[in-house]
Amino acid sequence: MNIRVLRIELRRSLAPWAGAVVLTTALAFLYLVDAAWWRGTTAWTAQWTSMALWTRALLFYLWPLAVGLGALQGLRDHRSKVSELLKSTPRPARHRAAALAGITATTLVSAFALLVLVGAAQVLAGATYTHLGWLPISLVGALSLVAGAVLGMGAGRALPSVLTPPALAMGAFVFTALLQMSPGRTETVTQEGYPSTEPNRVSLLSPAVQEVHHVLVTLSAPVHAGQTIWLLGMAATGFALLAAATARARLLALTPVLAGAVTALLVLPSDPRRMYVVDTAAAEPVCDGPVCVTKAHEPRLADLVGPAGEALGLLRAALGGRAPVSVRENTAVLPDGAMPRWSRTTVLVDFDDDLIGATEGEELTWTLIARGMVPGCTPAGWSGFGGEDIARSVAAGWVLGDLKSPPGTVPANLRQEIDTEARKVWKDLRALPRAEQLSRINAMRAAALSCEGDVLEALTGGASR
Repeated sequence: MNIRVLRIELRRSLAPWAGAVVLTTALAFLYLVDAAWWRGTTAWTAQWTSMALWTRALLFYLWPLAVGLGALQGLRDHRSKVSELLKSTPRPARHRAAALAGITATTLVSAFALLVLVGAAQVLAGATYTHLGWLPISLVGALSLVAGAVLGMGAGRALPSVLTPPALAMGAFVFTALLQMSPGRTETVTQEGYPSTEPNRVSLLSPAVQEVHHVLVTLSAPVHAGQTIWLLGMAATGFALLAAATARARLLALTPVLAGAVTALLVLPSDPRRMYVVDTAAAEPVCDGPVCVTKAHEPRLADLVGPAGEALGLLRAALGGRAPVSVRENTAVLPDGAMPRWSRTTVLVDFDDDLIGATEGEELTWTLIARGMVPGCTPAGWSGFGGEDIARSVAAGWVLGDLKSPPGTVPANLRQEIDTEARKVWKDLRALPRAEQLSRINAMRAAALSCEGDVLEALTGGASR
């Protein structure tokens, strides 16, 4: 394609408008909607992989938009009533198809690249852990926009109707939505008996990815390979439909997308644990004595070391040989509904936990003591308030020798309720002999670490509150 043809196609086609719509709507969605992509360690401007995954998540509507705009582009010759005239020219149909598809692909890739660059500029300003593992995620995202637009152009050329673009856009949107829901999820039950769902390989045929729940999670290499095969087959079918002149050629044009889907399903992993995997390089520990964080959060180590050392010393003085001896960032990535597993010798911290990520100094010391005593047995992806919160507050007070309110990150009404109930338990506990206090604390901690039994009942000796 020479420069002259490129300029003509830019003036005649909808490609520049398609790129502008994709870029502006994506930025508007990110900046005008206050949602999960702005919060915690998985914010789209916090780390490279999170940025790539969040921009891919936007494809749940950007991809259907590209398909619809591509179909509108494919109607150009029919709307201009020059289809028969073009058939009579000596220039092969595939040349015209290449020019049209090429300029559309260029503008969509440029728009998606600009979106990624906006996020990358903010990540670069704040993140210290740099890597290229995020690049395949974004490259597959750009390819999906190209494949969707080319497929839409081919369908628009094969079915020249004003209803084709909106029908294709709506069909593509339903496709992505369904793959994120029942057809793309497998219902299961965790070992603890909690209902849950897991993604299956069919869900990976969607250009969009699920929401980012953990900063260390990335897509595996087989996922990139399978999705690339599927999208190349889709693009090949779109190009073949764009260049086809007969009904038989249009029918044969469906072969690449069908072959791509079958091959992709053979390549894509069937085990959910091999789809979204832990980035081992990002999870590599960086330590200062007994305190360790991941490579991704290395800048947080300096602020954690002091409070963690103080917390470990206080726990050792209170619990003796039963006390934890180290503080480490939790790198376990659990499916929704799974019960966490805790260590007696290590206090595991999660920077997405407000009590950890938003506190410092004495409040952070209190939090580390509290988490070391009662880590929490809420299934992954769930939230709630109960006896654990009361027991945690009392246990931290027992170690410190003085009952204190939870840090200010806890909502005021919830903090007040915890304080009220904790004072009752604290008064009863302090009235007991030291040996009995220690016995109940050890029983409470055993229940808390094993996630078996009621920690508050263990602390109160089975007495009702």
